[in-house]
Amino acid sequence: MPYASIVVPAFNAAETLAETLVSLSAQTFRDLEIVVVDDGSTDSTSRVAEQQARTDGRIRVVRQHNRGLAGARNSGIAAATGEIVGFCDADDRWLPEKLDTHVRHLERSPQVGISYSGSAMIDADGHRMGHAQRPRLHDVTTALVFKRNPIGNGSAPVFRREALASIAWRPHFETRRDWVFDETFRQSEDIECWLRFCLSTDWIVEGVPGLLTEYRVNAGGLSARTEAQLAAWERVVDKLRPRDPAFFARHEAAARAYQLRYLARRAISSGDGDTACELIDRAMAESRTPLHEEPFRTLSTIAAARLSSRFGDGPMRLATAVLSAVRQ
Repeated sequence: MPYASIVVPAFNAAETLAETLVSLSAQTFRDLEIVVVDDGSTDSTSRVAEQQARTDGRIRVVRQHNRGLAGARNSGIAAATGEIVGFCDADDRWLPEKLDTHVRHLERSPQVGISYSGSAMIDADGHRMGHAQRPRLHDVTTALVFKRNPIGNGSAPVFRREALASIAWRPHFETRRDWVFDETFRQSEDIECWLRFCLSTDWIVEGVPGLLTEYRVNAGGLSARTEAQLAAWERVVDKLRPRDPAFFARHEAAARAYQLRYLARRAISSGDGDTACELIDRAMAESRTPLHEEPFRTLSTIAAARLSSRFGDGPMRLATAVLSAVRQ
């Protein structure tokens, strides 16, 4: 059996899936399998997956009726045979050394249950945008996961299988396999899983250096989804609060302020300055913790929201162009 499994949930991902699978096949750690879960696609996703499987025998395809991203991941976990299990969404990419880096990390740190990395943002065409998620790697507390989600997107973490098993459960109506991700969530299923993991286990969460994941960003319609994203986040809080009411009493307001600030930044990126102003104002009314803990990022968000509201997305485009030029 392969030592590592990479689960690739795929729904109508024909345009990007081959690119994703090529990046996974190119991993320098070779003792792996790639489990593609076709989650009821209506395009040629299944055909693309089969074509890639013919070029790399380590790829196999699981098909199911649509169950959503969480359901596709759960089916992939059930089908996976590796001692460690990573996830890569069907429009993202892994750098060649990613899996090897996580394998070595988990081998030398037996107390770590989740190993993760930073991520570089790529656009719809697969080009790096000059933005990145550069999370804290060490001393990751449950409060930090709640407030800042250092694990980040769903293509960043690699789990020890034993750690996944520690948070698995089976709803009474489920007849086929356990759940690790909550399939009743269609948004925020990642943070629900990470936070539940931290609240209910003693495993350590720790990152490795480098931007080893390339995470695809679709800028279209970001601000239109902010309320739905916030509602999903609030549902996570409502679900998990009974596990540790004292923890949520201490950290919920600050975490909500961070979430509102995050959504404000997304609204800024999509050029919706009015929504950004509303969100950052709500964040500051909820808690000033982000201002005290991360003054530069918070103040820059406030300023960018005001500028975007008054002048549109021109200042943001200019600032992005300048930053990109400086990094080159």
